[in-house]
Amino acid sequence: MTSAPTEFHDRMLSLGLARVSEAAALASARLVGRGDEKAADQAAVDAMRRQLNMLDIQGCVVIGEGERDEAPMLYIGEEVGTGTGPAVDIALDPLEGTTLTAKDFPNALTVIAMAPRNTMLHAPDVYMDKLAIGPGYAPDTVTMDMTPAERVRALAKAKGCEPADISVCVLERPRHEAMIADLRSTGAAIRLIMDGDVAGVIHCAEPGLTGIDMYMGSGGAPEGVLAAAALKCMGGQIYGRLMFRNDDEKGRAARAGITDLDKVYTRDEMVQGDVIFAATGVTDGSIVRGIRTEPGWVTTDTLLMRSKTGSVRRMSYRSPL
Repeated sequence: MTSAPTEFHDRMLSLGLARVSEAAALASARLVGRGDEKAADQAAVDAMRRQLNMLDIQGCVVIGEGERDEAPMLYIGEEVGTGTGPAVDIALDPLEGTTLTAKDFPNALTVIAMAPRNTMLHAPDVYMDKLAIGPGYAPDTVTMDMTPAERVRALAKAKGCEPADISVCVLERPRHEAMIADLRSTGAAIRLIMDGDVAGVIHCAEPGLTGIDMYMGSGGAPEGVLAAAALKCMGGQIYGRLMFRNDDEKGRAARAGITDLDKVYTRDEMVQGDVIFAATGVTDGSIVRGIRTEPGWVTTDTLLMRSKTGSVRRMSYRSPL
């Protein structure tokens, strides 16, 4: 791609980004409840790539579905777009919740974010320990150095309520059993989710709507950057620390230019500049509704956000079958 970079016009690009997430959701929706996670994911990938390549951008996938040798997924480093227009970083999860889609469970989404080139953390495909709360709190109200129980008590104090009034979203995994036990020692409520931790973090940004005050636990680092992009638009805090299980994963970090393996990243370190974010529901959830079909028509619901203005749009799009 040889065209000279131009200005990042987030307002002009936002509708195109919504079309990308809508196309991926429509493609994967045909496989809801069919029990085939890989087919659903591949359908979303193919549709997302086609739509991205229609946009007048010089796009580079910095958060994708693995390394280049894992193609035909949208891999890290893949170039997308027409090759004209602004140079941008793209973070995406063509189908966040492949298991949710295959089993027709709630909160499956297609997710994508876009920002000016070199402003998003190039997180390797490893785990990240995450902690997130919604807007309206002082910096470091909760920290990664606190125990789970200490975080609950600190947030309750800041909110002016009892620890038992705090609700925490956690990915249901065996590795979180000790953390869950510590959280429950405070009397806090826990909402366990089986998949989809981008949606889990977004829940914190609208506690009045979702009933969730805080998210914590380990999950994919790429999803952490996507969640940071969402909170950059909606408000809220997120902290993330990369986790490495072996030398191969440390090598992935080195290839991504990461030298401090113990660094705790803040929201604004994961997403440094203006960002636009779109998420479209595949199955019904507490953030957006899933795909709905009726005779002759199909309808999608999309959350479209811009950090520059703090705007949050909820859009319904109906098209003929």
